[in-house]
Amino acid sequence: MDTNAPPTGTDPLDQLDDAVAAAAFRRLVRHLRRRHDAQNIDLMGLSGFCRNCLADWIRDAGYAGDKGAARALIHGMPMDEWKAKYQSEATPEQLARMEESLKKNAAG
Repeated sequence: MDTNAPPTGTDPLDQLDDAVAAAAFRRLVRHLRRRHDAQNIDLMGLSGFCRNCLADWIRDAGYAGDKGAARALIHGMPMDEWKAKYQSEATPEQLARMEESLKKNAAG
């Protein structure tokens, strides 16, 4: 759950039609499926979330699949296959940026 979000009903985002929100979410996921060059560690370092977070969030929202199924849905393939094809080893700099970025998630 996003503890930094305003109370439900006070954020104009809550007024966004669910079909519009769902279409935007699907577009985001499909965009990330094409952009394998955008590593999860880099997404975490810049924004504090990545593909795996999206998988966790759909589970939090009620997706019935387990963690592996949620990640496969977001990645477009099983996580092990995605990692083997696209994930590179994280550098110490990437890990440090991610840690700093995650601290911002908790601030607020």
